This record gives sequence, C-alpha cells and structure tokens, in this order.
Amino acid sequence: ADDFYTGLRHARVRGPNYDEFIDEIMRSLVERWPGLLIQFEDFDNRNGFRLLEKYQNNYLTFNDDIQGTASVALAGYLSALRVKESALVDETILFQGAGLAGCGIADLLVLEMMAQGASLEKARSRIFLVDSQGLVTTSRGTLPEHKNKYAKDASALTHIASLLDVIKGIQPTALIGVSAQHNAFTTEVLAEMAKINARPIVFALSNPTTKAECTAEDAIQKTDGRALFCSGSPFDSFVYGGRVFEPCQGNNTYIFPGLGLGVLAAGATHITDDMFRVASRTLSQMVSDADLDKGSLFPPLEDIRSVSLFIAVACAEYAWDSKVATKARPDDVEAHVMALMYSPHYSPLPRV
Repeated sequence: ADDFYTGLRHARVRGPNYDEFIDEIMRSLVERWPGLLIQFEDFDNRNGFRLLEKYQNNYLTFNDDIQGTASVALAGYLSALRVKESALVDETILFQGAGLAGCGIADLLVLEMMAQGASLEKARSRIFLVDSQGLVTTSRGTLPEHKNKYAKDASALTHIASLLDVIKGIQPTALIGVSAQHNAFTTEVLAEMAKINARPIVFALSNPTTKAECTAEDAIQKTDGRALFCSGSPFDSFVYGGRVFEPCQGNNTYIFPGLGLGVLAAGATHITDDMFRVASRTLSQMVSDADLDKGSLFPPLEDIRSVSLFIAVACAEYAWDSKVATKARPDDVEAHVMALMYSPHYSPLPRV
C-alpha cells in the first residue's frame, strides 16, 4: 500500500454505485452553475463511450479523449488530402489501436465520409482496426460495440498475423497509431506503406514520445520523404533530402478551447458530433501551403488564439444554424466571440 495515498482505501467503485455517483455529480454541477460546460478526461474504455452516449444529448459536455482527439486527427487528415488531391471516401484507413481514441477517430472519419456522400456501410468498410489480438474480425464472437461496427469478415482476409501482414493484405492508404506501443511502426511497416502509396499517410498519435509508434524523422526517412506525418508528441525539425521538415504536433489544444468558447458563446444546449467535424474543417482550412511545404498538417501552435477564434465562430454559427443555441444571434458573431475571450494582458497598476 502507498502510505501517501490520500484517497479512500478500498477497491474502486464500479457498477450501479459508480453510475449513481456520476449522475449526482452531473446534476449537482449544472444546478450550481447553469450552462456549465463539462469536459470528460481520462475515462477508460469501460466508461468513456457509454458515459458520452448517456450524457451527450442532455448536458453541455464532451469527452476530449474520444472527440477532441478525433477532431484534431480529422483536421490533419483533411490537410493531408489536400496534398494528395484525394477524397476521404476513397481512402483505406488502418488503425493500430482500437480504444477510445482510435474508435473515436474512426467514428468522426465515418461522419465526414457520410457528409461527403458515402453511406454508413460504405464509410465503415473503409476502416480497419488492429488491437492487441490482431485485426478485429467477426470471428472473435462478442465484441464491444465500438469495435464490433468495424469488425471485418475474417474469411475474406488471409493476412492477419501481424501489422505488417495486415498492411500487405488490405493495402491501406493511411496508418494511424493510437496503441501507445513504442516503435510499433517499424522500418518494414513504414517501407511497406511507402511501397504501396505514392504519399502514405502516417499518424503516430500516441504520447508521450516514449510511446510514439514512430518518430517524425523515421516516418520521413523510411518512406523516402513521401509520408504525410502527424504525431501526438512533439518532435524537433530536421533536414532530409535537402528539405527542412517542421512536423507539428496534432495537439487537442487546437480544438477544445475554440469549440468550448463557441458553444458557450451561442448558449448551446449540447455538443453534437457534427460540431467536432466543423471544428476539424475550420482548423484544416487554416493550414497554409507554406505549412504543408514544411511537412506540417497544422498551423503553427503560436497562432492558437486566432485558430481558436475561427473555430469558436464556426461552432457558434453551427449551433445557431442547427437550432441548439439558446442565446440570440448577434449581428457580428466574430466580435461577440472576441469579447468573450480571456486576454492575459493587464494594465499597469498605479504606484501608491
């Protein structure tokens, strides 16, 4: 036992008592602070998805591990597609990792594909999941719902022994790592992605750096400089083939401050999945050609205030357009949002 542990000394509460406790917290928070935005963070697979489903339409709330991560990943993906000049519905996307983050990203990618005209069945068919047991297939029997909807028919897939075998079997255009397995994207894996794609999309989203599936430099070097790379951990700039690469971390900070500000500015009753898609599109639109030329799929993090402003305006506009806003729509939405932004600048105090 840890002598310095300050919590209650008994096994973690689960089941009905746990749910009743969370219910009480949610009710109490909004009774005390009406209109409060509640962000869920670091809830495990057993609770993350079901609590989001339970509260999403009844409270102003979101789960950053599921939805925030998904939104920044979708933004990076949309930026990569600008370079490839390809449509999302034509992509084949392989995930290494099938937990909250992986399935959350998959769900938002599916939503964006559907917005571009794909059916639900078609969109889900473009997503493949690999977890600790290999490729997620229907042959496993009972699966949690967040995995089951992406499970593939095992009889149609003969190469499922390893990540490399899966890549050879399904020929993905994108590889997204959310497994927290350091160096899971080996030289062989990256080389195979480069072999089957002119511009392979490689997202190593696990953090910290010690859990990243590969480094930015590895992704670029092992694909002959052709990978469109995004990471969940920060990596330094480097030179390859006479070109300076400045990979930008796909940080959730790009999404949740702006989205949160936008829904509060509009007085939204709840946060829809489409709001995260709107945030993704807005963030991607802020990526310049100069950013892409440097190998970055995001704008500089130093521009976060302006990024957050544009995302907030887009999300607020969406809240009004979709009839989930309770505040009157101002004539100048941008000015309305800017007036709500905190500024860390203070006037000098007079000497006394």
